[in-house]
Formats: sequence, C-alpha cells, structure tokens
Amino acid sequence: MNNDNNQALVATINGRPKIARRKTRSVRVRDLIIGSAGPISVQSMCATKTQDLEATNRQIQLLQEHGADIIRIAIDSRRDVEALAEIRKQTDARLVVDLQESYKLARAVAPYVQKIRYNPGHLFHHEKDTPVREKVKFIVDTAREYDLALRIGVNFGSIDPAQAGVQDDPIEAALMSAQEHVGYLEDLGFTNYVVSLKSSDPNDVLEINARFAEAFPEIPLHLGVTEAGMLPMGEVKTRVAFENLLARGIGDTLRVSLTLPHSEKHQEVLLAKKIVEDVNAGRFRSVPRFEHDGLNIISCPSCSRVENEAFVDLAQKVRQMTQEFAAKKLTIAVMGCRVNGPGETDDADLGLWCAPSHVNLKKGSALLGQFSYDEIVPILREEMAKLVAERGL
Repeated sequence: MNNDNNQALVATINGRPKIARRKTRSVRVRDLIIGSAGPISVQSMCATKTQDLEATNRQIQLLQEHGADIIRIAIDSRRDVEALAEIRKQTDARLVVDLQESYKLARAVAPYVQKIRYNPGHLFHHEKDTPVREKVKFIVDTAREYDLALRIGVNFGSIDPAQAGVQDDPIEAALMSAQEHVGYLEDLGFTNYVVSLKSSDPNDVLEINARFAEAFPEIPLHLGVTEAGMLPMGEVKTRVAFENLLARGIGDTLRVSLTLPHSEKHQEVLLAKKIVEDVNAGRFRSVPRFEHDGLNIISCPSCSRVENEAFVDLAQKVRQMTQEFAAKKLTIAVMGCRVNGPGETDDADLGLWCAPSHVNLKKGSALLGQFSYDEIVPILREEMAKLVAERGL
C-alpha cells in the first residue's frame, strides 16, 4: 500500500503487534466511531420477530451483554415500526434497521435508530418509475435530518438487476453497484456511511473487499460472509475472509452470520471478537483461500426475517442427512426467507427456500416443487442421489 490514505497505522499493545488499519474517515453511530479512529466494532442481528416485544428485548439484552456494539432489527411493515418504537423505550442499544424493499420506511424508523442499511438491489421493487437517485436522496435527507449513519449493503444474493444484467461476473456487478451508490452519496455531500460487499463465498468476499478498499481507501468497510452456515464450517468460512482482510488492515466493523437457535445468537458476537483478538495477536487459523472439494452447505443466519423458526432445525437435519454425500462436490443452499432465498438457491445445485408453511425445492433456478417441513429431507436426499448418479460423482 503506497497511497498516503492507505498507509498502515501501526501500534502495539503490551509489546504485541496490533492489526494495521487502513486510514479511513470516521463514521459516527451515535457515540461509536467506525473507521480507523475507532476500534473494530462488532454487530449482530436479532433473530426474533420484531413484533414479539418480550423476545426481541430479551435478545437485544443478550447481545449487548456479550459485547455487541450495534444490533440490527428487521423492519418490513408499519406494525414493525410501531414495535420498534416500543423497543426503543426499553433499550439504550445502538440500533440499525434494514429497509429491505421499502425505502420510505426510512423516515418512519429514523427517530428510533442510529443507523440505516439499504440494499441497492432492493430499491427497484417499489415505485419503479421513480429514479433510484431520488430514492437514495430520500434516504440521505432522512439520515441527515436525524443525524444517522448509513450502510450501503451490497449482497451477491440480491444484486441490482441493472448491474447484473450487464455484468456476467457477480464480483464486477457488485462492485459497479457499490461504486454507483458511493457516487450518489458523495454527490449529495453525505459522508457518514460505510459500505459492505457480502457473498456466501469467502473467496469472493476477500477479493471484492480488497478491490473496493484499493479504489476507495477512505471509506470504512463492514465485513460479512452471508449465509456462512452452521458451526464449525461457518467459522471456517468466516475466518478465511476476515483473517485475510483484517491482516491487510481492511475491515472497520464486522458481523459473523451463523445459523443458530435464538438462545445461542450471542455466539456470533463472541466469535467475531475472538477472530479480531486472534488476528491482533498474530494467531491465524485459516488459509489464504477457502478450498473445499466436497459438499458445501450454505445456510443463512437465523434472523427475524426467517419465515418459520423450523428453518434452523431443518438446516441441522439437512447437515445430518447429507453426511453420506460429504465427499461429493455439490452445493446445497438452505435459505430461511424471501430476501436472499431466491438468489442464493439459484446458484446452488439444490436449494431449499423456506416459506412460512412449506419449503420450495429448487434445482438451480428451476422449482422442483413445494413440500412440507416434515417431508422435505428425504425428498432432498433423493434429488441429491440423482445428481450424484447423473454426474458420475
């Protein structure tokens, strides 16, 4: 790194080397600084339904007690906003909301949060005749009025169709989408934002964040491997991306995304802190790239967008059932909601996209059928056996 803005900041703690951070500008999330002037912060997301006030407040407290600096809550309706207003009365946690498909919810949630995340790939869903730049301006104007931070959250499972339509390579499409929205915010004179570029493939996460950091050295980055899945493989995938990026000084805030029961959601926070601690102390447990020749199971984190809590049990049953296929080069996706479910299952050999009362079984982008949670596992096994026979695996 020979750019002055990219110059590593070297410090020591008790004589040990500290992570060398890129020199970025500061983003304020209330009293928290994201960027090289502040420590690497850790985020997590509530897995409970937002309108279940007792469960959500309990989970916020659990995540706070284990060191979460920022806690995300899913908002998808006006009733969720009403619940958020009540939740705010019960906690002093720094809260962030994901706008999902309704950008106008920004103004409704703004009084109750410190940060808003929007996905460029979701802005086209509502008011399709309204230019994307106008929608972004609405979000920016709201953030400026309420002194909020923003996150431009680009996800490989839901890339902006305008970019995906002209770029065959998802990395290029995601980069173009991020660059476009950085341009919008900079043109609007708004700099209190971070960027995230996430994929379920840790190698893609590593590559795209390194490329973005080189192109935009001053912008803080939020790290994440989407749908990292269940332990222990979820930790392996996350470490490959995080350890390699943090060692290069890339990464100012991060979230570990694991498929976990509600009561174990704090494990995301503990693992994130452990990874930062390990890299800071020079302990590396991963490899330069994620190399996996056998079965690859992708499962999204347990969060409040999950359509049915049975999703977590289903993911575990799939893992148990597929042990007999462990040496077969197949990718199985087990997704819990409509947000990333379609995109991630399209790229898998076989995908389970979980709805409230049934599971969509897909072979690539083709829908094979809809089945109950009780009957889907043996049907998945049959389809896996067919693929193994067809491909001679």
